[in-house]
Amino acid sequence: MTAIEPARTVAVVGTGTMGQGIAQVALLAGHPVRLYDAMPGRAEEAERSVRARLDRLVAKGKLAGAERDAAAARLRPAARLADLAGPADRTALVIEAILEQLDVKQKLFGELESVVPDDCLLATNTSSLSVTAIGGALRRPGRLLGLHFFNPAPLLPLVEVVRGHATDAAAAERARATVAAWGKTPVTCTDTPGFVVNRIARPFYAEAFRVYEERAADPATIDAVLRESGGFAMGPFELTDLIGQDVNNSVTRSVHESFFHDPKFTPSLAQQRLVEAGLLGRKTGRGWYDHAEGAERPRPHTAAPCEAPGAVVLHGELPPAAAVLPQLIEEAGITVGRAPGDEEAGYLALPGGVRLALTDGRAAGSDAPGPRIHVDLALDYRTCTRVALAPSRTAPEAGVRAATGLFQALGKQVSVIGDVPGMIVARTVAMLVDFARDAAGRGVAGEEDIDTAMRLGVNYPRGPLDWGRGLGDRWVCGFLRHMDREYPGGRYAACQPLRRRAAAEGSLL
Repeated sequence: MTAIEPARTVAVVGTGTMGQGIAQVALLAGHPVRLYDAMPGRAEEAERSVRARLDRLVAKGKLAGAERDAAAARLRPAARLADLAGPADRTALVIEAILEQLDVKQKLFGELESVVPDDCLLATNTSSLSVTAIGGALRRPGRLLGLHFFNPAPLLPLVEVVRGHATDAAAAERARATVAAWGKTPVTCTDTPGFVVNRIARPFYAEAFRVYEERAADPATIDAVLRESGGFAMGPFELTDLIGQDVNNSVTRSVHESFFHDPKFTPSLAQQRLVEAGLLGRKTGRGWYDHAEGAERPRPHTAAPCEAPGAVVLHGELPPAAAVLPQLIEEAGITVGRAPGDEEAGYLALPGGVRLALTDGRAAGSDAPGPRIHVDLALDYRTCTRVALAPSRTAPEAGVRAATGLFQALGKQVSVIGDVPGMIVARTVAMLVDFARDAAGRGVAGEEDIDTAMRLGVNYPRGPLDWGRGLGDRWVCGFLRHMDREYPGGRYAACQPLRRRAAAEGSLL
């Protein structure tokens, strides 16, 4: 299926920030663009704003003056919805970016049906409503689909191409080809709550909020661990302050309700209280953090310098995710002994007998003999700059200092947190893998599209399915099995596709 020809018109209905951004993308791809807004004068204001955007690109050297002039000549406001048909039925695509209300969108597309040519695609930029429901009242719902751009549309490469239940396959293919011709990266998905990104991303926020609600760590520390150990560009507390607590909470609640209150999507009471208090983040001056001018940003908890042990003993084999640690320890000049024939595998013995192990979904003090300290998962232990430790209640202070000094000797800052099951990075990543594997198993999108969406849409350091393969489906499934025992109720029960893949790798211990 070929893309829409550049000579044909693209119309944008709704001229807020998103609508203007989409119009800019279509303009620079060579299309004539018509702008319409139900509020009088808004389309003309948007035209001036888009022209100013083009001027700024020229000033930055990112667009030639002649290209700016040609694009500006192709941009026109429309006084009436009927004007979107264009001369000689040239309008090939209408993209809606209006209020997120189902009845309002249904009414708009019902009116557009009688205006645009028969071969014109109708697209909604909704991020939370059902594409199927929007098109349900149309005479020809087959040509309606979702084109979910991410803000700011001119800069972010991802576009989710959403097939409603009645969307024609040819319409979705033509839309995907068009988005690709515009220089964007399209991913195709079915009409499921949250589509790909907003569905799979829920644990990134939810698990951090749960760790905070259990008082295992403060927001600044959780953010720092996810950034500096997990490799994420921003932590969930700072990110939701940027997005707006009301916006993020609304998406979470919408997805939760759309999945009939599935416990995996349960919203955060702590975030709900922020919204009720009007503490919405940057736009109100305060959210999880104080954003007032001159306000001091809280610092993450970072352990004071401690002396590293001269030697540790490796018992068994560490899980693949942490297998590099003995090598790093030896490179730091610390002796690593090996204990042959040990029945219990996978830990480092510190002086004094404290066992240091990668978190496995249990609290360090759960179902294990002797004092233990769990270390959180890292994207890459060689390059990460921070590591989190969670000691059991029975771990002596000397053992905590030894574990802290060990990782400081590797060049890491250390955050000691409360003994919470699964810690911070590990529980977040395991749940992201589970959500992604469930979406793939249900045919929401292909595996490659899912990983692409999460890398480009929310800037994750690694696609969750690729991450899961690296950790091993068996390890992830075992981790979630332990989490499910710690928190009964179904939230952490591994999805069937993940369980099947884990079974193929071998029986769970």
